[in-house]
Amino acid sequence: MSEFSDLCAIAFHGERVAGRRLAARSGVTEEAALRTTLEQAAGPAGLTALAAARSALQAAGQERALSRQTTKTRANAARAARHDGAATPWRGWFDGSAHPNPGRCGIGALLQGPNGENIALSRAAGYGNSSEAEYLALIALLEAALAAGARELTVYGDSQVVINDVTGGDAGAAPALADLRAQAAALIARLGAPALRWIPRHKNGAADALSQGAIAAWNEQPPATAPEC
Repeated sequence: MSEFSDLCAIAFHGERVAGRRLAARSGVTEEAALRTTLEQAAGPAGLTALAAARSALQAAGQERALSRQTTKTRANAARAARHDGAATPWRGWFDGSAHPNPGRCGIGALLQGPNGENIALSRAAGYGNSSEAEYLALIALLEAALAAGARELTVYGDSQVVINDVTGGDAGAAPALADLRAQAAALIARLGAPALRWIPRHKNGAADALSQGAIAAWNEQPPATAPEC
């Protein structure tokens, strides 16, 4: 190994800095100074062994970087697949909120059909946390879809907690949401297993406005008139 570029390729940043300082102090070339620095780092094993070890280390680092990039690419594709897909005749959006959290729950849902059906739901839903409110909104939407005779339905929501809880296996289900999950699962089965897809919040504006409207209307009433979950 003699070329300066080869030495730089295997040297750590601190070793390159040390080499430049040695060259400045001693008047030797930077290549000679870096070689001396690396030979000191190599010790009895020698520079050739150090070069082999460093090359293997760099190759392993590149492999890890490639693996991370591949994992990231797959995760991005999976994330996109959760809210992309062919349009179905029936589509629904749901959203739920709790003010404060936990507190008063408001739910909103919008169901649209192939023949101009447009069903909007906005109502108070008792007291609970935001995940419970989201689940109640989903259940209300599924009930509306069942009543409307909807088939080939795609449901969209911005709650990753609820979407993942409904679509995931029993092992990963949230115990605190078990009753709501069972209600949703029963409705989903009766609807012929509609697709549930996550969408970012900014794409769920209509359902969000309906849920917020329910909260606003409820806040005008005294707490004693509020229904219990």
